[in-house]
Amino acid sequence: MITTDIQLIKAHLEQGEVVGIPTETVYGLAANIYDDQAIAKIFSTKGRPNTNPLIVHVKSMEQVRTLVAEFPPKAELLAKRFWPGAMTLILPKSELISPAITSNQSTVAIRMPKHSTTLELLETLDFPLAAPSANPYNRISPTRAEHVEAYFPNIPILEGGACEAGVESTILSFDGDEVALLRHGAISIEEIEAEVGRILDRTSSESVHLAPGRSKKHYSPLCELIISYEPLFMLSAVQDKKVGILWFNEVKIASSKVAINHILAPSGSFKEAAANMYDALHQLEKSGVDLIIVERLPNYNLGRTINDRLERAAAK
Repeated sequence: MITTDIQLIKAHLEQGEVVGIPTETVYGLAANIYDDQAIAKIFSTKGRPNTNPLIVHVKSMEQVRTLVAEFPPKAELLAKRFWPGAMTLILPKSELISPAITSNQSTVAIRMPKHSTTLELLETLDFPLAAPSANPYNRISPTRAEHVEAYFPNIPILEGGACEAGVESTILSFDGDEVALLRHGAISIEEIEAEVGRILDRTSSESVHLAPGRSKKHYSPLCELIISYEPLFMLSAVQDKKVGILWFNEVKIASSKVAINHILAPSGSFKEAAANMYDALHQLEKSGVDLIIVERLPNYNLGRTINDRLERAAAK
């Protein structure tokens, strides 16, 4: 059920239910952080392992300070620069945060979403919201209310339009004066380093347990997906399959073997490509293709984030 009624969504949340909410990144599956039964429903609804921590969504810095035991100086600097926005900070948690949210860790993932509808909802609530992406575990993330409804037709969903960023938040952790990147996201590493100087890249493996969305296979369509700098070269290995190609900014070479050509960003903008990526994957999956071949983007700025998501979607 998709609705624009914020008061209705508020009532469902206060009754301990799980709801779909829009953010600027992707739609989330949200519940009251102080209700452990509601938090358990998030995990069971998504089929998500309870070893994978959730992100807490807040309405203000005042609220954040009740949820954390410490706020390192560089975390404060980044929060002032990028909140509300697509940045999640991993911080030492206060005793108000349930172990169910953090997978029994001593830190909590927090962000302030940059979406007017969800901020309006948060202002009506006496509690923050835990909200991972509103998709079954490992499936394509939702960037429209219709995507959430297709996955979870019995859950109330707050309509918020298409997500502006279209990819998940960037996740950072802190160790003394060091800032570490745990997950590439809608705010690029270049933007972050412009604010705080060089940061550590720990997106490969060692801190995987700290951050959501870090499993090897994730964001996946039901059909096979391949990522390549030369999409048409991959056609040589395809036998009798209905193929869709997802190009970055233009169809470089047409082929009669390709059933659907889809362009992510006609403008050549990484931001446009990020905003359109998951919706394009939903469309290609819905078209009934057997194989999606995606053109790998230049590996810098948001191109790095998009490639990260596509690599996980392609993982076996």
